[in-house]
Amino acid sequence: MLKSHSRKSLLSAAGAIVTCLALLLLLAQRQRSAAEGTQKEREVGLRSLQSLAEAGTENGVQSESAGGKRGFSAYFSKLTRSRREAERPGGAAGAAVTSPPPAEDISADDIFIAVKTTKKFHKSRLELLLDTWIYRNLQQTYIFTDGEDEELKKKMGSHVINTNCSAAHSRQALSCKMAVEYDKFIESGNKWFCHVDDDNYVNVKTLVQLLSQYPHTQDMYIGKPSLDRPIEATERLGDNKMRPVNFWFATGGAGFCVSRGLALKMSPWASGGHFMNTAEKIRLPDDCTIGYIIESVLGVPLTRSNLFHSHLENLQQVSRSEVHKQITLSYGMFENKRNIINMKGAFSVEEDPSRFRSVHCLLYPDTPWCPPQVAY
Repeated sequence: MLKSHSRKSLLSAAGAIVTCLALLLLLAQRQRSAAEGTQKEREVGLRSLQSLAEAGTENGVQSESAGGKRGFSAYFSKLTRSRREAERPGGAAGAAVTSPPPAEDISADDIFIAVKTTKKFHKSRLELLLDTWIYRNLQQTYIFTDGEDEELKKKMGSHVINTNCSAAHSRQALSCKMAVEYDKFIESGNKWFCHVDDDNYVNVKTLVQLLSQYPHTQDMYIGKPSLDRPIEATERLGDNKMRPVNFWFATGGAGFCVSRGLALKMSPWASGGHFMNTAEKIRLPDDCTIGYIIESVLGVPLTRSNLFHSHLENLQQVSRSEVHKQITLSYGMFENKRNIINMKGAFSVEEDPSRFRSVHCLLYPDTPWCPPQVAY
């Protein structure tokens, strides 16, 4: 009987020990899980802070240490600010309520604006531009034409450049003028090269605002394509060898801008007579050749901006309330109809068929020839 009691005591003790071990094992697993969870949360927090730090570095803002309390504080402060911005009326991300801080302080004097024209349009097109936006930006604007004009020289002086290129609207003639534009820009030492046509109105104020977002030393090619897909071309390599290429290009009819840093890299294919040779390799016009050099040869992507406009698009879609925010405007024919900005202005359509005078009076109502107190 004593033996039976001892056996039962031993079994009870063994059971208790097993239970204790099981409890200890379960407790250890929970502690390990808790520790892993804390570690994962720490890693997530660190990754978030690292992303924040990288974003801050890209925007030129020095970020705080990811591991410290200041880093976490900055992270959650940013989340709070973002939430407040989203909850504020009109404060949604991407809204054009406030402009991003400038990456570089520039003025209109830092921009070389090249206007391509031909002698037969000096009266019908250039006089309109001289009366409006060029008049306020004489020092920044250069006229590239194909014939002598003493009256134009009296107004613009050395800023009128006779390229001695053909007056034809062929790809060779267009590329000839662009080659001269490029060389004159390089000589100028300006930070930005912007090309427009003689049927463009340029709002230089908004142009400066856009370009100030990018350092001129970086590779920047800004404009608006006229096609909904990359253009396809054939590159001639010599010895009867060819290869297909495709690339985006900004249409010259809307205007485009190239930073000085990128323009200097274009030199082997654009300076001197090289631009004409490059254009012949793909047998496309001047604006396409610019896109070919930048996108296909140098591998720099086009930065798109919907603030540039050409006569190739429906200008009726530009809202009157948004006119003052645009960089370039144009006029012409679209689907056999007059293609102009649809706005009530200082002048009737008969008096101002391009609407450029009305746009100018909207932007600069102090212009002497603008009618006073006009309701737009």
